[in-house]
Amino acid sequence: MSNQNLHRREAVNETTSTFPFRELIMLTAVALAVGAVFLFMGPAYSTRMMVEASCYAILALGLTIQWGYGGQFNAGVMGFVALGGFSAMTFTVPVNQAFWDSDLPGQLGMALLWIIIAIAVVIGASRLHRIGIPKRLRTVITVVLGIVLYMVAITHFREVADQIESQAGFIGGFGLPVWVGWVIGGALAGGVGYFIGHICLGLRSDYLAIATLGIAEIIKAFLKNADWLTRGTATVSPLPWPVPGPAELGFTLARAAYLSVTALMIVAFFILLQRAHNSPWGRMIRAIRDNEVSSAAMGKNINRRRLEIFVLGCILIGIGGAALGSFNSIFDPQGFLPLNHTFLVLVMVILGGPGNNFGTILGAVAVYIIWVMSEPLALWLMEIMANVGHNNFGWELPSNLESRALQARVLVIGLLITIVLRVAPKGLLPEKVKHHG
Repeated sequence: MSNQNLHRREAVNETTSTFPFRELIMLTAVALAVGAVFLFMGPAYSTRMMVEASCYAILALGLTIQWGYGGQFNAGVMGFVALGGFSAMTFTVPVNQAFWDSDLPGQLGMALLWIIIAIAVVIGASRLHRIGIPKRLRTVITVVLGIVLYMVAITHFREVADQIESQAGFIGGFGLPVWVGWVIGGALAGGVGYFIGHICLGLRSDYLAIATLGIAEIIKAFLKNADWLTRGTATVSPLPWPVPGPAELGFTLARAAYLSVTALMIVAFFILLQRAHNSPWGRMIRAIRDNEVSSAAMGKNINRRRLEIFVLGCILIGIGGAALGSFNSIFDPQGFLPLNHTFLVLVMVILGGPGNNFGTILGAVAVYIIWVMSEPLALWLMEIMANVGHNNFGWELPSNLESRALQARVLVIGLLITIVLRVAPKGLLPEKVKHHG
């Protein structure tokens, strides 16, 4: 009888310990915050905020895969977001007949062919040592060929690019369905992530962060200066939506329809990531993260698994960037800011808990609400303080309260991340790992 009571007590304790108190509390807090925003800001504004928060949640899921699952710190989130937005623009905006009805496509194809041939020749020259040519001579030949062919190919390409800009503006889009642009955006980000992974994943975490940040800046610089491809600073708009837009349904209903699409995407990604996290593959990834030496001693292919994690995270970031770009209905290469698309997503993952998919989603929504609402709340407080000072002490009313309130975002997010790192360094919802005994 005593043994039965002991087993019952252990069962009760196990049930109590596994009850998701933290998840329930955080979910309730986020739901109350969302309800407060809807109450005070109205449904149109609040629905737009929730769509943007859902897109950021997809970005955060991609980063939590890399950082939480694999321990890889990707500081180049901005670059992969830009690739997703570029894909959404290129494959979904209407076809530019001024470009396709001219001889410019043929000229562009020849220019690209020259670049491919030049790259192939340089790669071939770098292999000359295999046929007996001394390595020093091979290096000299490769460098000289690289410089000469680069000058020839880039000169021809610039002539064609200038003609495209002067005659057609830019090459335009392909007029495909929006979901095609999103899928290709994820594939493009994953492909670039695969290329970067072969180069950078052998680096230490701090060097990896620097390398990914630099590559993100290169991607942004290319998209900004390739006017023939993206119109550069002139921007491209409007980008089509996967659902009827505000002209057909009105702002609130159209945004609600868009929110339903992004919400379904989050649910699908969450289910897949949870299955992956709890699978033998997920346990192996975490083992490599926690003790790479022991995992290698057990025969695990460390580099291959790290590359898989990095590419998978890049795919999700690319899809999230495509969804966010389509919703904003504009492609602006200058709009991809490290503060918004790297630091903010990082704060979302830190707050929710790296490696915890549910916590990451809630953290993304919570941080985005704080990010968006800190400006109007700060402006409201500043106006009250300014009026009190003017009425009681004769202070002169400042004229730039709006710009000062905008800067409150950075202050609030900085305080938030400082408090979270001090109180809950593993996030409000730390990663849960099932122990099999």
